[in-house]
Amino acid sequence: MLIDKGRIVMPSVNISHLSFLTPGNYADDAPQQGLEETLQLIVLGEQLGYNGAWVRQRHLEHGVSSASVFLAAATQRTRTIELGSAVIQMGYESPLRLAEDLMTVEVLSAGRLNVGLSAGTPNHVELIGDEVFHGDWQQQDFSYERLKRLQLNIRGRYFGDDETVILSPGNRQRPRVQPAAPQLAQRLWYGGNSHRSIQWAAENQFNLLIGNLTSAEVSLDYHEAQLALIRTFRQYWAADASIDRALQLAALSSLTRVPAHPPSSAIRILLPAAISAHWSHRGRSALFSRRILWAAVRKLSRS
Repeated sequence: MLIDKGRIVMPSVNISHLSFLTPGNYADDAPQQGLEETLQLIVLGEQLGYNGAWVRQRHLEHGVSSASVFLAAATQRTRTIELGSAVIQMGYESPLRLAEDLMTVEVLSAGRLNVGLSAGTPNHVELIGDEVFHGDWQQQDFSYERLKRLQLNIRGRYFGDDETVILSPGNRQRPRVQPAAPQLAQRLWYGGNSHRSIQWAAENQFNLLIGNLTSAEVSLDYHEAQLALIRTFRQYWAADASIDRALQLAALSSLTRVPAHPPSSAIRILLPAAISAHWSHRGRSALFSRRILWAAVRKLSRS
């Protein structure tokens, strides 16, 4: 946001995609209502012309706890809008089972899925870690390796050697994760906020997903800090990879926080469609979210 003689002036940028993010909040005694309203919100977003609709995945909270299951339902309500998760914490996930779920959603959506991911120790692990891992969760590997295994599974790697086959009724095939959807690997996004994690994402061909929580390694200024992260991503992105994918920025921020001088010719904006669980009670979340979507469309149409 720029200030010129007391007037707020939006910077001149080329916004290639406008999407929104929703947590899918609901009241404790009304999960069906809240999740249904979130599906209706995604349908509304498609009708308004939004390019994408993203959901948060959170465990133990009043929101979407399984992004792949929820987005599978959204594929049957929509036809054109992209669907995304921001983010799935890999710490709780099996790289094979998650690949199966995501690739199923990719097929059902006819190629509209975007997958936001993160590494590291997942939230609430001290409460449910032993339940998930059937033992001491502190011995688990929460590194980038889980992300790489997921990526390889989605790309369609085969298990066993070249002669390994599996048999099923009426079928003989080489074993790999099904249903095959290798194109989804081009739409894997890493949610990073440090230069180290963003360097890893670029070197391993994960798209960049950055948000309000930005590392201050380079600057305490929000915009300068984000620009530094984007520059790091561009610096380490493989030269032979698709540069269009590398330059797409999904920022979990409002339109007033678009960097004045983004380092790419086009950016993606991911708007928050709801503020907090406070608004989720008795339908207020859906109403509040709809107002935000309408307001953003009107704002862009006037710019």
